[in-house]
Amino acid sequence: MPQSIDTLIEARWIVPVEPDEVVLEDHAIAIDQGRIVTIETSIQAREQYSPQQIITLDQHVLTPGLINTHTHAAMTLFRGLADDLPLMEWLNKHIWPAEQHWGNESFVRSGTQLAIVEMLKSGTTCFNDMYYFPDVAAKAAQDYGIRAVIGLLMIEFPTPWAQSAEEYIRKGISVHDQVRNSELVSAAFAPHAPYTVSDGSLKKIQTLADELDIPIHMHVHETAHEIEESVKQHRVRPLERLSQLGLLTPRLLCVHMTQLLDSEIQVVAEHGVHVVHCPESNLKLASGTCPVQNLLDQGINVALGTDGAASNNDLDMLGELRSAALLAKGYSANPMAVPAHQALSMATINAARALGLDQHIGSLLPGKAADIIAIDLAHPSTQPVYDPIAQLVYSAGRDQVTDVWVNGRHTIKNRQHVDADIGGLLEEITELGIQIHQYDVQQST
Repeated sequence: MPQSIDTLIEARWIVPVEPDEVVLEDHAIAIDQGRIVTIETSIQAREQYSPQQIITLDQHVLTPGLINTHTHAAMTLFRGLADDLPLMEWLNKHIWPAEQHWGNESFVRSGTQLAIVEMLKSGTTCFNDMYYFPDVAAKAAQDYGIRAVIGLLMIEFPTPWAQSAEEYIRKGISVHDQVRNSELVSAAFAPHAPYTVSDGSLKKIQTLADELDIPIHMHVHETAHEIEESVKQHRVRPLERLSQLGLLTPRLLCVHMTQLLDSEIQVVAEHGVHVVHCPESNLKLASGTCPVQNLLDQGINVALGTDGAASNNDLDMLGELRSAALLAKGYSANPMAVPAHQALSMATINAARALGLDQHIGSLLPGKAADIIAIDLAHPSTQPVYDPIAQLVYSAGRDQVTDVWVNGRHTIKNRQHVDADIGGLLEEITELGIQIHQYDVQQST
């Protein structure tokens, strides 16, 4: 007698990511209670299972949900506020003043909701965030049905979230305790960067991360200026300073890493540190280029992120896949650098591994959470289809994402979000954007 299950999704192609480079044709994913039961041919699945619903997507490719491994979600409200500026001018003259003025709970709630809608509709089912009011971001993620790793921010100056190092840590631990039993939300420590966090705070964070068994998510070696200032102040480069403090462990996610010596790549590999590559943000801010293929050649786990929408200016992980693959080829003068399947892995299983979630998400395997996206390849820009993975990375656009499941729940159905009042949210964002722009103009003149 067929086994009763919740859902059977049939598709023209399924890319499970594990095993690597595998494409299954005319297969189906059986889902029950939010988990993948099995992946079989569509004929076998219909014989073995009695689903409550069958969804047939005969022109689509199914992949694991994309994981955005570095975001500042609420900064969608600063999208386009101060473009085409150097990083430190962008931060010091525009972003940080605006955050001090606008960065309250309401701002974070609206900006994070906007980011979540954008990410889900473009195929992202999990994001790793770093921003103020992480408790508000956590609630937005739960309310809107997306998986999230919420950063417990630490920065060594007062902000709307906290006034001292002690308060950042105390509040961060409280947020961790609030989400520790959530199905969708977990926490990671998020010290902003070596140049904004003291030695004492970094040591304390490392100790607490070990005790709580959570990752540490941090901007590292983002610009040449950061390196120069570290050498002046500490007499060592930032990675060496982190090494001396004991932070170079498999818990650490180093974001950007555009300024690396060969010897530093070796140290990162030896300590099992993860690297998060944000190609479009780095290109826009002219921060440098992460030597991704060199890192991969040394066995380093590299994940992908968009950074915030203020410096990207979108949260489109499909676009990031393409940029990562093309930039690696141009940087290394090697057309085989970061092939399509590798780029997809960086946005799925590699990202899950960096966040310590690879036993639950990042690939389509029995027992894992049913975080799945469907991309319609019956589109002029993705026809004909010789290799669905290459077509996904080099040709597909986020408008071709039609359906998204998070933990087995059909969150985006035929391109529509099932929970969000998008019209009302956009009205609110439009009005807020006018006010933010007026404030920025006043501050800049």
